[in-house]
Amino acid sequence: MHGGASLNRTLAVHSLLLPALLLCGATTVVAQQAGANDASGTSLTIYNDNLAIARATVDLDLKPGTNEVTTSKVTSQLEPDSVVLRDPTGRHPVQILEQNYDAAVATQAWMLSKYEGQTIQFQVTHGDQVSTVSGRILRAPSNNEKEPLIEVNGQMQFKLPGLPLFPASTDGLLLKPTLRWKIASDGGEHFPAELSYLTHGFNWNATYNIVSATGGSSSSGEEPMDLVGWVTISNNSGTDFADAKVKLMAGDVAQVQNMARGFAAGAAGGVMMKAMAAPQVTQQSFDDFHLYDLGRTVTLKDRETKQIEFLRANAIPVKRTYVYDGSDSTFEPIGSGVYDDRNMGVSNGKTVRIEQEFVNSKANHLGMPLPAGTLRFYRRDADGQMEFVGENSIRHTPEDATVRLTTGNAFDVTGERKQTNFRISSEAKTIDESFTITVKNAKEAPVQVNVTEHLFRAANWDIVEKSTAFEKQDSATVVFPVTVPAHGQQTVTYTVHYSWD
Repeated sequence: MHGGASLNRTLAVHSLLLPALLLCGATTVVAQQAGANDASGTSLTIYNDNLAIARATVDLDLKPGTNEVTTSKVTSQLEPDSVVLRDPTGRHPVQILEQNYDAAVATQAWMLSKYEGQTIQFQVTHGDQVSTVSGRILRAPSNNEKEPLIEVNGQMQFKLPGLPLFPASTDGLLLKPTLRWKIASDGGEHFPAELSYLTHGFNWNATYNIVSATGGSSSSGEEPMDLVGWVTISNNSGTDFADAKVKLMAGDVAQVQNMARGFAAGAAGGVMMKAMAAPQVTQQSFDDFHLYDLGRTVTLKDRETKQIEFLRANAIPVKRTYVYDGSDSTFEPIGSGVYDDRNMGVSNGKTVRIEQEFVNSKANHLGMPLPAGTLRFYRRDADGQMEFVGENSIRHTPEDATVRLTTGNAFDVTGERKQTNFRISSEAKTIDESFTITVKNAKEAPVQVNVTEHLFRAANWDIVEKSTAFEKQDSATVVFPVTVPAHGQQTVTYTVHYSWD
């Protein structure tokens, strides 16, 4: 895939750059804390597959020699080998001697491990009474040993005696994931550097709600509908992001062993979608993917899920079609072979599918490439209340492509299918097969039904008799479009002649 190749090429450049930076150095160490302990002012590009690119600004105040710089503007799921720290203006080369990443944010298990072999206090509650008891941590819980081992009053127990209380002056205590660098500088320099890195813990998806603008129509044909699109963004990265600029990348980006190793910088700009109610989300092509810019800052707290409207369009012409496909299986021609079992493919399914379709075009008040997601249909009943009438998923849909999906099975439209003739001639290498299909409509209005048949017994076939015209859908599928009157029925008959060498 071209997009994957592009990411891999960028990776190759990045892999060559870091070793070169690590060769530079000086001797004097100057401690420096860069930035506050939050991720404010960060920009994010979020992908569909538990992946994001985060970008933040780190204020570098370098002295001559070796500088020690730390920042907590990172997540607990950062990929350390994806980190890039640079001057975006290109005027100040950043000479990194060493980089260290510590995601071991303090937890109870971590603190118990740190105080293994030592005695601490445990808070014990009995009703309204609160007291403390001393206990020595003989063994902290670990991956291999799930239970702790505590000595209390000369006895050992496989359970914490209460809530552990740790000294506030614990060394090495980390409240947030931290990146530390040793950076060499020939002289004093002060400039804002851009920190970029890949992180897991982010995801997004699109959902669409489409509502009939005309109310309770239940016949086939075209009707105007209103559409509202939402993006749902989830943050499980372990870090809060305050006032972040957010972009969303739609497309299948190649990743190695489910861990992204490429780096793609977000691009600015985009074309405003005319159908939206307010100037918010823009989109543009980026590489072989599509990039959506929310157009404003968003606060994403850790373990938070947020919905943002990104699309609104009115009076979209949506066509409803009923499809009767009575065969429960489809078969592909088997080269020079033939399916000669008369009982194959003669099932008699009763259900008739409801299919909805519309074209994602500017003429239909759309035209923005639609990211994959769930599309839900609603319709107003006789009392004017909105009722849910079906949903399905759509793939990434480019401009001018047709969105077509099944939203359920019709209650008042049913089908019946019957094989009426089957004759095989082994000498002539032919099969003749006939069917009668009846579609019934109990509605108050006529409906358009596409009767779908699969001609699978041999690669060569010809419909020699038919009661109504058909359309060839592909090399082994035909469709008989019929109009079924209100409280009536319509019958389709046909005979197909198969031959093979």
